Amino acid sequence: MTTQTTLTRDLVLVGGGHAHALMLRMWGMTPVQGVQVTLINPGPTAPYSGMLPGHIAGHYTREALEIDLVKLARFAGARVIFGAADGIDADRKVIHVPGRGEIAYDVASLDVGLHARAAHIPGFSQFGIGAKPLDAYADRWDAYLSEVDAGKKAGIVAVIGGGVAGCELALAMAHRLHGLGKTNCVTLIETNTKLANGTPGADRTLREEMLRLGVTVVSAVEVDAVTAEAVKLRGYSDVASEFTVGTAGGFAHDWLATSDLPKDAQGFVHVDERLLVSGYEDLFAAGDCAALMASPRPKAGVFAVRAAPVLYHNISAALTGSEMKPFRPQADYLKLMSLGDKSAMAAKWGRCLVAPKAQLWRWKDYIDQSFMRKFSEFPKMKAAAPVGPVALGAQSDQMLCGGCGAKVAPGQLSAALAEMPTVKRSDVLQGAGDDAAVLEVGGQKQVLSVDHLRGFVADHGLMGRIAAVHALGDVWAMGAKPQSALLSVTLPRMTRELQARAMREILAGVGEVVRGAGAEIVGGHSTMGEELTIGLTVTGLLDGAAITLEGAKVGDVLILTRPIGSGTVLAAEMQGKANGRDVAALYEILAQPQGDAAEILSVAHAMTDVTGFGLAGHLTAMCRASEVAADISLEDVPTYAGAEALAEAGHRSTIFEDNKLAAPVFGPENAKMALLHDPQTSGGFLAAVTAGEAERLREELQAAGHKAAVIGRLIEGAPAIVCR
Repeated sequence: MTTQTTLTRDLVLVGGGHAHALMLRMWGMTPVQGVQVTLINPGPTAPYSGMLPGHIAGHYTREALEIDLVKLARFAGARVIFGAADGIDADRKVIHVPGRGEIAYDVASLDVGLHARAAHIPGFSQFGIGAKPLDAYADRWDAYLSEVDAGKKAGIVAVIGGGVAGCELALAMAHRLHGLGKTNCVTLIETNTKLANGTPGADRTLREEMLRLGVTVVSAVEVDAVTAEAVKLRGYSDVASEFTVGTAGGFAHDWLATSDLPKDAQGFVHVDERLLVSGYEDLFAAGDCAALMASPRPKAGVFAVRAAPVLYHNISAALTGSEMKPFRPQADYLKLMSLGDKSAMAAKWGRCLVAPKAQLWRWKDYIDQSFMRKFSEFPKMKAAAPVGPVALGAQSDQMLCGGCGAKVAPGQLSAALAEMPTVKRSDVLQGAGDDAAVLEVGGQKQVLSVDHLRGFVADHGLMGRIAAVHALGDVWAMGAKPQSALLSVTLPRMTRELQARAMREILAGVGEVVRGAGAEIVGGHSTMGEELTIGLTVTGLLDGAAITLEGAKVGDVLILTRPIGSGTVLAAEMQGKANGRDVAALYEILAQPQGDAAEILSVAHAMTDVTGFGLAGHLTAMCRASEVAADISLEDVPTYAGAEALAEAGHRSTIFEDNKLAAPVFGPENAKMALLHDPQTSGGFLAAVTAGEAERLREELQAAGHKAAVIGRLIEGAPAIVCR
């Protein structure tokens, strides 16, 4: 999270649509210096609409049609906020995101697409699914197929809307269901007499393909309602359906349709030829959510793709004060329509090409795969060469990790601490060596600890939450109740306005966690530097004796409350190698407070939070303090999604080798073993508990939402760790 240029402007992109995705790629190659870019999107991926029918038919995996926004943002130097925007105040220049509050901007752009949830049809919202948003439809389809395959559903499907999208999806679903032994089970419902009414000449070919795949076509009818078992038609027999998909038209998202922005009758935002929202010089819109007033066009992904270079140019112009240029979309475009199996037809200029169908599919597949490669194969940007001579050993190919991966090595830290004088004050009951110091103040025992993290995610609010959970881990692990926190923040160099925005986000994230734990933020310190760093000094109150590293007994069972591997995933993410879904899932767990887990484990004989020195390092410290050895079942140690594969590929955190040297483990040499030395940020608790209590405690932890596991036991012997 290092920056060499003072940040002066906030650019906020709302939605990960095609125009924004392509624009971010361009930004990564030629960024505007001094701009903090933020992408707001409900999830870590954005589906590519061109490959959706192929996925529904079973030709592509889900991953094949998803743009990984986490990798894209890393390449572009942007931050990602996971959340669905639900409001905009263009006069105050803020976007509202549930759970995150207001995100301020200097320049913003909207590319949130549309939805096909036909709320005007009674019952559709409850029993139907719109083809857009694509990811929700794909999720529901996959779940439905599993039920069909398991014999729980009969495989009876209806599609409302016989446009190009409806025809493609009806054929795709029929093809997929054929593979499960289900035939003549899809019905396509259209209000017009012709299919793909806006594509001259397509009706005949599409009806032939429907007949070939056993799709029943019901045209020139109106839908009255949708139920759990059928689609009810006006003046026509009910169409049986267990899975009803809506493709008839697209609808603007409610928060845009009800906003004060200028809109058309359908709620889509008016934009001029520069893609600026009418009446604003700092707000853009592109893709399906925009209505092109100067050159109206149908809703199609091709126009979003073609708009991307103009959007990039004009946003850059708005940020630098230079001249903008117009977007002039083409009058017509090539439609390549998939036909269920690996065949396709083409249409343009009022004509259709229907043969050779297999070759047309290969052409479509080539175009789609070429588009997706733009987001999996980023150009390598040259790093700035050092100026002047370089000392021996000063250059390293490995990036410095964030979080606990940036800690000082355990051996060097221990050596330095060993030279410190011993504690002589009678009110300091325990000093350095455990999770926290223990003080006595007026007869009350108080624990005291400090932690700070080098930023690894540029979302200030999320980083604040994770830093707070991480710091409070020491207090919780000692069995104390959080009392107070002092906050220390280093911000990258930025203007006063951006400083205020960043601090508001950080304080909101930290404050929610600290106050939720029953403590208060009582002060702190802030400064500017080269990169984001957030730290907390925390205190807690003890009702009884502290739970320390000592006290573990032979025969105790070891419980771990969180997976390991966060350091590996974060290290790979910094290099653009981690899967965005895995990264988002990791962030969600790291930001989850653990006070309830500590309460459940209050009966532990010994406990610690697993952080920078890894599971092996912290378990070794427990073994040494309690004079026992540990027997670990490697297969029972939970790991974060993607961590083992990344470790197998050679990804390691900065401190890995030092951790391995400081806490040797006896056992097989493999990727999972390597993760025992992986530094954990906001790691779980490692507790030694009575064997008879272990299963009950594990079940309570899991019921509370923690991914807890029993990973081994303590045995007699010199302090050591053995893995089976």
